[in-house]
Amino acid sequence: MQPINIFAKWQVKEGELDTVLNLISQVAEQSRAEDGNLLYIINQSTTDPNTLLLAEAYQDEAALDAHRASAHFQKIVVGQIVPLLDTREVVITREISRV
Repeated sequence: MQPINIFAKWQVKEGELDTVLNLISQVAEQSRAEDGNLLYIINQSTTDPNTLLLAEAYQDEAALDAHRASAHFQKIVVGQIVPLLDTREVVITREISRV
């Protein structure tokens, strides 16, 4: 089975970037330690610092489900980060071919 890839675009509310970056660094560290995590990268736009792009990969849907149910995801992402975002767009994908 192919890994599950997640691409998320977060637009951080004005004045909240430092808080979000501090919180997401905690999430990244804990997420990378999860058994099914293959990748967790945080990118910041070069033209708009309040735009963050996350790239994540999990070995399968069960690993993604475990990540989303984890205490750190629920407490930090859902409970603390999401209220500090203007928008949050998440796309879940599977690779269809290698070029």
